[in-house]
Amino acid sequence: MSALARVTSPGNPGDARITCVIADDHPAVLDSLARVLVRKGIEVVAQVRDGDDALRAIDELRPAVAVLDLRMPGLSGLGVARRIGPQTAVILYTGHSDRSLVVEALDAGVRGFVLKEAPLVDVARAIDTVGAGGVYVDPVLAGALATGDKSTQLKLLSQRERQVLRLLADGHRNDEIGRRLHIASETARAHIRNAMRKLEADTRTQAVATALRQSMNE
Repeated sequence: MSALARVTSPGNPGDARITCVIADDHPAVLDSLARVLVRKGIEVVAQVRDGDDALRAIDELRPAVAVLDLRMPGLSGLGVARRIGPQTAVILYTGHSDRSLVVEALDAGVRGFVLKEAPLVDVARAIDTVGAGGVYVDPVLAGALATGDKSTQLKLLSQRERQVLRLLADGHRNDEIGRRLHIASETARAHIRNAMRKLEADTRTQAVATALRQSMNE
């Protein structure tokens, strides 16, 4: 296996930063992504080019977040996600938007999805979101949350509740959701609680994951 490539973000040694391992088999993508994340204050503790090295780096360094290419030599990003503990939140960074893969990844505990067609700064935003315990879904993938109505549970959601779930999936807090929808923060919180109840979800993250999974089921 190759040696781990390490990048450290600038700043004072005592500063608290989100630690991150990134894995992609394309050197140019790996380098560009690392540079953007470092500029955003994220501590990239390792860069690797295959799934086996990603698993080893995560086990050794215990980062808060791992950004993994879906398809790479050795273990896939999904394969790595299935083998690590809950201490590391996984974001899949992929050019593939196949719905069945997204549903499979949700079931494996993946917490974030960013498509490679998105700006690199979106990865930094996703890291901030999942590092704080949330879930982040690329807007292209989360679009079905606002309109999906195939499942019985999703049919129970109001249009506003679907809009709120989509904004949650995009990493927004209650106050940000309120501003975007021109409603009070407390009203946004109430819509979230109602959506969680209808989806039988214990957490906001579970509500987003459940709604996304159901909206993508054929």
